[in-house]
Amino acid sequence: MKVLVAVKRVVDYNVKVRPKSDGTGVDLNNVKMAINPFCEIAIEEAVRLKEKGVVTEIVAVSIGAKVSQEQIRTALALGADRGILVETDVEVQPLAIAKLLKAVCDKEQPQMVILGKQAIDGDNNQTGQMLAALTGMSQGTFASEVVVEGDSVTVTREVDSGSQVVKLSLPAVVTTDLRLNEPRYASLPNIMKAKKKPMDVLTPEELGVDVTPRVTTLKVEPPAERKAGIKVADVAELVEKLKNEAKVI
Repeated sequence: MKVLVAVKRVVDYNVKVRPKSDGTGVDLNNVKMAINPFCEIAIEEAVRLKEKGVVTEIVAVSIGAKVSQEQIRTALALGADRGILVETDVEVQPLAIAKLLKAVCDKEQPQMVILGKQAIDGDNNQTGQMLAALTGMSQGTFASEVVVEGDSVTVTREVDSGSQVVKLSLPAVVTTDLRLNEPRYASLPNIMKAKKKPMDVLTPEELGVDVTPRVTTLKVEPPAERKAGIKVADVAELVEKLKNEAKVI
């Protein structure tokens, strides 16, 4: 079984993001970049399925500028077999990403596509669902457990009320949640081997997809600073302040 795993290049989650001085976007100068954490979970799940003998090939695909090759190489070091970069300097939005991934799916014909449920930069949580709709594949989102059995996959989903178990016919789209697994670290020998693994470079034009943004960012600014809290001596004082100062009761 072939699995396609989407990988996104984002600002490392340990870095404090700052807007540009003119407010036109996020300042990425000298900022450490990494694989989106949810995408790391997707890679790990595909590798675990391969270790179980369920998956025979893992293809890591990323959409973005040429520097995104770095994240694909990391995915290859973690266990992916080959990579595909859809190279574009346009800030690609969820629908365009889904269309590009569909074009790659048409080309590769994977039995399963595993994506992170969202990226930590845009937090859109849209691409997986859009991809399933465009391809006609069944979908299991927010997965905390994935079990492949023959031509079907059982996905335990995290929902507001607890968990939900769905059984999907393959091919399917699965998006990963935090509790699905804990990603491994790439070893030095695997990092060296990853440099020799194949990577194809495509363009949106070759895939026949228009990636022109549909939404324009007008301004980026940091959130307003929160005021310091206060301590109260007892419930009576709390009620008094809520009533007379905050005026919420």
